[in-house]
Order: sequence, then structure tokens, then C-alpha cells
Amino acid sequence: MKIAPASHRALALLRPPPEATRPLFSRAPRRWQRWSPYFVVGCFVVALLPITITVLASDYKLGGGWAGALGVAQTVPLLLAVTRPMPAWLIILASDVLGALLLYGADTTGRAWPWTPTVIVGYLVLMACLGLRETTRTLVAVWLATVAASLALGVFPPSGSTSTYVLLFVLSGVVLAFAGAVRSRQEAERALAEQENISEAERAQRTLLEERARIARELHDVVAHHMSVITVQADSAPYRLTGLDEAARGEFEAIASSARESLSEMRRLLAVLRSDGSGEEGGERAPQPGVDRLQQLVEATVRAGLPARLSLAADLPALPPAVDLSAYRIVQEALANVVRHAPGATTRISVTCDDRHLTVVVVNGPTAGRTSPLEATGTGHGLVGMRERVRLTGGSLDTGPLPDGGFRVAARLPLDSPSASELPS
Repeated sequence: MKIAPASHRALALLRPPPEATRPLFSRAPRRWQRWSPYFVVGCFVVALLPITITVLASDYKLGGGWAGALGVAQTVPLLLAVTRPMPAWLIILASDVLGALLLYGADTTGRAWPWTPTVIVGYLVLMACLGLRETTRTLVAVWLATVAASLALGVFPPSGSTSTYVLLFVLSGVVLAFAGAVRSRQEAERALAEQENISEAERAQRTLLEERARIARELHDVVAHHMSVITVQADSAPYRLTGLDEAARGEFEAIASSARESLSEMRRLLAVLRSDGSGEEGGERAPQPGVDRLQQLVEATVRAGLPARLSLAADLPALPPAVDLSAYRIVQEALANVVRHAPGATTRISVTCDDRHLTVVVVNGPTAGRTSPLEATGTGHGLVGMRERVRLTGGSLDTGPLPDGGFRVAARLPLDSPSASELPS
């Protein structure tokens, strides 16, 4: 009954460490980097173990049994420092103090005491592992304990010995400070990278929500027009069509009532989307643009200094309002991206149509001459709006860089309205 708890504690030291005691460099991207602490510490143990036993037995004339036991106790626990540096430190510090007491009566004339050279090397390796892992408060406590042990042993040194107690706590303090600074910098860089990722995700989400609200406002005008036409036709049908019975008149009244109710619900929803907390609820009053306005857009872009050429199919049919508006916005955003990231680049816009799809392609070349881009790096938020518009119409979007340094945006929008299951929720 008494052996079981001790065996459990012994097995706990051998189990894979939890997150709180993860190995050194466990977050490194490459496998060899994650295994490097085990390799380095293992090399030190393999080198220090025989040297420690030899020095204790040959130079200090310590008994072979004591020399072997101290050599193992002072070096092998370094393997534990990769995952559990604090238990390793307690074991090694106790072994080093015990070794110093045993050497007090040994042959120490002209030799280091209380810390042998192998003890100093192993202890500094241990301090490096601690500094890369523990908090600043823990490192200060470890160093103070090292100073206390060194001073306590160094008060009464054996006659003829060379004192090394000052050397140990000075070197251990330097190693702890350096390793702790490296750890603090890594943690700061990791926290900064995580915060940048969070901020970028929040910006992308905000951009997506703003674009969805904008699309909803634009589509409101389209849908409201059709609903208004339905309402007027349903209200005027009993007066335009003769010979309607009461059942048919009731059907038309129900259609008109449902259309008016739908318009009211849509306007209430739009009021929520347009509200930005500033008390302004006015929306855009200009008519929504479409493919027929692309020529004006390209001409304005050319006047702004961007060489652009539009190829617009002459046999374009009457486009659905959502497709018409989405095509214009995609070209508009693509040209804005060229102006921001590749000013002066030659740009080609092509709008073609077959029986089922409208295809919009915007291709720009590399930046002309030595002109510097207005934005060195893009956030991709403009592409977020394009994808949302294409997703709304049930189409597909292909974007990406070209081998010559340019960029390509290609959207394929279906001319038939997507089913309800294909519309975004």
C-alpha cells in the first residue's frame, strides 16, 4: 500500500508531458528542430558521465562506488530537463551539494571545490533549459538558491583547494538572464503574431459583413421594384379585367396584400442594415449601375492614369439585375485593386456572354516602370466582396497572380436565377 503511491509518482516522471510541461522547442515547425534539445542534452550526458566518474575517482581519490553514484546523479537527470527542468534542477542541485560534502574530506589540494569543472558545465546546461522554459520569478528563485548553496559551502573551504563557488553563481546568473531574455522575446513575438492573426480575421469578417450589408441595400432596390409592380398589377387587375368572379377578386386582393406586407418587412430589415449608430439612415439615391456603365468606369480609370481597355460583347441580352450589378462591382473593385497595387499596369477588361453565363475577366500586367504601389501588401478584403457577390448569384470566381507578375480576376455568373437552396443564408 505504501509502495503504490511512490510507483505512481515515479511513473508520472516518465509519462509524456502535458501542455504545461511540453518539451523545449515543441512548437518548432520542423521535426529535427523539435528533437534537437534531446540530442544536445543527450550528447552532454554521454560526455559528462564518464568524465565525472573519472575525475572523482582519479583526481579527488573518491571511492569507486561514490564516484559512480555521484556521476550518475549529477549528469543523467539532465535528460529530464528537456521536459521537466524544475524537478531536474532539484535533483542535480541536491546531488552537487552532496558531492561537495563528500569531497570535503577527499584530496582537494590544488583542485576546484565545492563545484568541480564537470559540475559547472552540467549546471550551466541545466540553467539554459530552465531559462528557456520558466518564468522570470522562478529563474530569480533558482539563482538565489544557487547563490545560497554556493555561499554556504564556500564559507569553510578545505585547505589548499581552489574556490569555485563564486564562479558558479556568476555564470549561472549570466546564462539564466540570457536564456530568459530569449524566451521573453519568443513569447512576445508569438503573442504579436497571434494578435495580428486575430486582428486580420476580425478585419476580414467586418469587411464581409459590410459587403453583405451593401449587397442587401443594392438588391433592395431591385426586389422592391418588382414587388411594387406586383402590387400595382394585383390592385388594378379587377378594374382592367372584366368578368372576374368574387373568388378571383379575392385572390388578387390577397396577392396585393402579401406584396405590400413583404415590402414593409423588407424596408424594416433595410433600416437595420443601414443604421450605423450615427443616426443617419439615408441610403444611396443614385440608380444602381450595371454593365452599360462599364465604359464610363473604364474611361474614368484611364483619366486617372491607368491604361485600360474594355472589350464588351455587342450582343449582350437583358441581364438579371443581380448579375448586372455584380458584374459592374467586380470590374470596379478589380480596377481599384490595380490602381492600389500595380499603378500604371496595362489592364484588359473582357465581358462576354453565352446562353447561360456572363463571363467577366480583368487581367493586368506587372507594374509599369519603377512606379511604387500605393499599398505594399494587400489584405484581400476587395476579393472578399467579389467572392460574396459571385456566391450570391451562384457563380464562380477565379483569382490569382500570373507568371509575368500581373494578376487575373475571372468571374462566371449564371444568367438564370439560382434556386433557393443555392442562395446564401
